[in-house]
Amino acid sequence: MSSKPFDFQLSGPAGMLEALFEHPNHEPSTVVVLGHPHPQYGGTMHNKVIYRAAKTFLKLGFSVLRFNFRGVGRSQGQWDHGKGEREDFLSAVDYAATTYPGKDLWTAGFSFGAWQALTCGVSDPRVKTLLGIAPPFGRYDLDEVLNSTKPTHLIHGEQDEIIPLSELQIFYRRINAPKTLTIINAANHLFEGRVAEIDSAIQNIFKLSAQSGDQA
Repeated sequence: MSSKPFDFQLSGPAGMLEALFEHPNHEPSTVVVLGHPHPQYGGTMHNKVIYRAAKTFLKLGFSVLRFNFRGVGRSQGQWDHGKGEREDFLSAVDYAATTYPGKDLWTAGFSFGAWQALTCGVSDPRVKTLLGIAPPFGRYDLDEVLNSTKPTHLIHGEQDEIIPLSELQIFYRRINAPKTLTIINAANHLFEGRVAEIDSAIQNIFKLSAQSGDQA
């Protein structure tokens, strides 16, 4: 059970960003910021994978902040080839951390949003845990992640046609522990017909985090 989603405008560096902040009906255990897939290819905070991830985190007792990058939906500004979008993501992290000071903070995202979540999460000391769903290794620079010692969790489709699993596994082997890689059988990059399995993948990651002490 959760309270009604808080639909609001988040102040970003290029203007206001359309956002949704959802909260459990009790004090949240953790807060997570979610980044959506590529703005130039139809990605929004209402993407099915992002929606499913948000509802799963909410079920686990997280507060969940998702938002539209600049130029998407009602968000102001224009596409900035990833640089400005990184600033957008960091603005969302600031808002989440200010709203829940002292709470554990995760960054998570899907595809393009995974790139932003992983790299922004590495650079911000307030972020404790990173989650990337179909991270675009080979398409964007993710080298920052290789220098991190923060718990890093990846979810990837077995049949991802854009970021082949074999290539993602090369990247994964170079990440420092603690880390996990969840492979969803028969899933392509968009997880068509397999979106529901995102739910169980995140729940398993949460359980592992709690057991290892990553989760307060």
